[in-house]
Amino acid sequence: MTALPVPPRGAQPDRAARRTDPIPADAATAIVDRVRRRLANSGLAATRSAVAGLVREESGGLLGDGHLLQLVRTAEDEMSGAGAVEPFLRDPEVTDVLVNGPDEVWIDRGHGLERVPVRFADDAAVRRLAARLAAAAGRRLDDAAPWVDASLPDGTRLHAILQPVSVGATRLSLRVLRPRAFSMDELVAAGTVTGRARVLLTDIVRGRLAFLVSGGTGSGKTTLLSTLLSLVDPAERIVLVEDAAELRPRHPHVVRLVARPPNVEGTGQVSLQDLVRQALRMRPDRLIVGETRGAEVADLLAAMNTGHDGGAGTVHANSAAEVPTRLEALGALAGLSRDAVQGQLVAAVEAVVHLRRDRGGVRRVQEIGLLRRQADGVVVQPAWRWDGGYCEAGERLQTMLTVRAECTL
Repeated sequence: MTALPVPPRGAQPDRAARRTDPIPADAATAIVDRVRRRLANSGLAATRSAVAGLVREESGGLLGDGHLLQLVRTAEDEMSGAGAVEPFLRDPEVTDVLVNGPDEVWIDRGHGLERVPVRFADDAAVRRLAARLAAAAGRRLDDAAPWVDASLPDGTRLHAILQPVSVGATRLSLRVLRPRAFSMDELVAAGTVTGRARVLLTDIVRGRLAFLVSGGTGSGKTTLLSTLLSLVDPAERIVLVEDAAELRPRHPHVVRLVARPPNVEGTGQVSLQDLVRQALRMRPDRLIVGETRGAEVADLLAAMNTGHDGGAGTVHANSAAEVPTRLEALGALAGLSRDAVQGQLVAAVEAVVHLRRDRGGVRRVQEIGLLRRQADGVVVQPAWRWDGGYCEAGERLQTMLTVRAECTL
């Protein structure tokens, strides 16, 4: 245990230095550990006043106000926040925080991953943080259940996996969800959407075409879908069905339904299928099913085949052309045949909007395509491409949008 340095007898402390100089990491860790143990043994709630009082006691009253506030915040983050990575979760530019071990932390500010000079005391500290965050999400994380995928109360997406399943160290991944959707102007300014794509996407939403947003992990699918849903007529009622509450449209009439996994006793599960059934009884004008990663593709296609125009969802795929194949593979997990998936897909979905993230970290709409059934199955034909390449379905999209616009007059 490292003691805080004590000034020489008779020396006058430099108050400015005491406010600004960082506390040695070992000393700060030791104080926070002692405060944590005292709170645990006393049964007191980790309120700001209780933490501040214990920090002052454990420091021997040698800290100035600046250092005291620094340690209080560190202790609060350790006991009720995200510990050493809490400052990054507060940063409005950070989208992902990845902990690969006690001395290896990466973040993404929208321009690719960057390593940051943050460290935990040891792997046990990372494991404690992961277990506490899992508990905050109402989930279990221990040797019997060594991984967790859940949403924290503020919407942050949590994934953690423990040793020895994760070789060498506990791994923690946090995906930060912002409390509001970006406007279309902001996406254009960021280079995600071009001027022409903006016009087409706006017409697709207002024309009530059913569409899927596809792309890889971190490509901006949820962000784009939230923005597009913000363009829906304010008089319409949007019902969102999600595995985790991630969509944040700026719209006055949104109903959110979120699935729930079974508890530790194996009961209490609420599936996407259950929620789709409930959503249909809630008079939706638009029924939206969030990210599809497995057998829930059956629920997505079922929801989009209920006669509600303008439905939407997201799916992982490497390109727009691969969306039908991707859905067929996921449909197999749900026991659906290729013909069944393709039949439902072509009946339910009209357009695919594909996003790609380049090496510089810029997310952009790369392609807008239309689905069409051919002799060898369902295909996605390009209707607009970011690179200006040939689009065989370009005229067909314009015709569809013109007809839909006339129908809404």
